[in-house]
Amino acid sequence: MPAETHVGRDQPALDGVADRVRGLIVDMFDLDLATRLGDDVELGEDLGADELIRIDLIEAIEADFGERTVGFAIDDDDLADVKTVGDLVDVVLARLERAGGGG
Repeated sequence: MPAETHVGRDQPALDGVADRVRGLIVDMFDLDLATRLGDDVELGEDLGADELIRIDLIEAIEADFGERTVGFAIDDDDLADVKTVGDLVDVVLARLERAGGGG
């Protein structure tokens, strides 16, 4: 899913979701808070996320967003094309919309 799919959405809600996803990535990878995690940062190539780390990251995202949005879950099919931080943010936004939450 291209990063442009969020164009036209409420910007504060978009920014809040993106910031929460990036915060979870910073925690998961024990990154310095000053690390810039732009949409183009690749989970595998740039952060070294193997399959197990990706599963842990998705579980952390589901736990965090699941506390705020009833019915929030990420399907394995949603992750097929996720390569970058921006891709992951887009998946979270799409799942929030399906679950009925805006962020």
